[in-house]
Parts: sequence; structure tokens; C-alpha cells
Amino acid sequence: MVPEARRAITEFAAAAGASDEQLEAIRLTTSEALTNVVLHAYPAQMGHVHLTVRLAGGELWVLIADKGCGVHAGADSNRLGLGLALISQLTDGFSIVERSSGGTEMRLRYLLDPDRVPSTT
Repeated sequence: MVPEARRAITEFAAAAGASDEQLEAIRLTTSEALTNVVLHAYPAQMGHVHLTVRLAGGELWVLIADKGCGVHAGADSNRLGLGLALISQLTDGFSIVERSSGGTEMRLRYLLDPDRVPSTT
């Protein structure tokens, strides 16, 4: 699941005008975020991941949502913290929100070079 989703996100980002450096950051951060869902959202069961990738006003947005148990401190929280720190450093905006329907949503934002973003006209 993670490799396929990472590939789809990266292909979308490339078509949206992301630079090679940004593509590498997008590949790494989305892989980290998706892996966090796989490892932490559903510790005792299988579950779904909802992925949305959109271009809005020269920004690439990646939303990764689950209906799992949420982000919390625990025995492996140091590993989780390192991944989130990496995501925070390599994105132009990052937040984690608790979903009203249950679970967690990670929002990753990347500012794209306006000269590289395809025209929509």
C-alpha cells in the first residue's frame, strides 16, 4: 500500500510542477506519514487509509486520514516523533488534526514554484 500511494502522490506532484528536490521531499515525507498510519493507527486490526492530493493556488496538499486510534504517546513514541520531525522539516506546512468522525488526519503542504505550475487556462 505505501509504495503504490507514494508513487501516485509523486506522479501527481511531478505533473503539478514540483522540482526534483521537492519530489524527493514529497516522496520521503508521504512515505513517513503513510508508514505512521500503517504502524500506529490500527495496532490490533486492519483499517483504511484515505488519501487526497490536490493542487490549490500553487500549493500541493496531501491529506492522509484514518479512522484509527489517533496519535498518542507510548512505548514507541520516540520513533513516531522522529518521523513527524522529519515531515515538519521537509514540508512548507504540516499539521495533525483529530477527525470529528474519529481517527487522525495529517495535512502536508508544499509550495510550488509558480513558474513550474501548469496553467489551468
